[in-house]
Amino acid sequence: METKNLAKVGVFGGSGLYKFLDDVQEVRVETPYGMPSDSLMIGTIGNTKVAFMPRHGRNHTILPHLINYRANVWAMKYAGCERVISPCACGSLQKHINPGDFVICDQFVDWTDGRKSTFYEGPVVHHPSPTDLYCPELRELAIKVAKDMGITVHETGTMTVINGPRFSTKAESKFFTAQGWDVIGMTAFPENYLVRELDMCPLNISLITDHDCGLVGDVPPVSHHEVCKVFEQNLDRVKKLLFTVIENIPEERNCACKNTSKDSQM
Repeated sequence: METKNLAKVGVFGGSGLYKFLDDVQEVRVETPYGMPSDSLMIGTIGNTKVAFMPRHGRNHTILPHLINYRANVWAMKYAGCERVISPCACGSLQKHINPGDFVICDQFVDWTDGRKSTFYEGPVVHHPSPTDLYCPELRELAIKVAKDMGITVHETGTMTVINGPRFSTKAESKFFTAQGWDVIGMTAFPENYLVRELDMCPLNISLITDHDCGLVGDVPPVSHHEVCKVFEQNLDRVKKLLFTVIENIPEERNCACKNTSKDSQM
């Protein structure tokens, strides 16, 4: 796959994060998997070239189950990205994780259905392992930056990924909580997994916007409007965290992420 030297770090924006950089070059990318959610917005943070894409489109017109995840991730690789950061709005499945907290996820549970979730369709056989999917170097850096900023950050967390667009029933939510899983969202899979398949380093940063409906009593049903409202209230913190992480990413990668495709080939 030919790559361009357009950016070193990619950022996917979710609900509430549709614009990230000013003074950008808009690059439209066509992929073997169809059109991505939007153009790549190429800008600079410190000395680092960054590619930003709103995963739902700049006007939030693409629902989670209809996102072309393969096209989006392929576009980041084509741009030359080595690391990809995926901030997202999530619900909490545990009482000690509260709205406004950040969770740096280290595991996921795939509860989706029908999504195209791999680039490998033969004839060469690959079996990438998601045992420790998220980049340890990026996770360590994000945790340190969050602590330095005074953010309440949970250093580990399991993301339950549901298909959407509907939210969970109380029964489903209680089940997820009973498993000991921590947060719930709709986009981390297959986005983060596909990033790793293409030898890039994935990082998930979850901003908690609500307690999920089966967790505590007398909470109103979650709505997309409320999710976006809480995310908007915390948008400055999200951006500052992202900017500081990107400014401090080391030039060289010393993780296993860059060898994923080689290590998974039969």
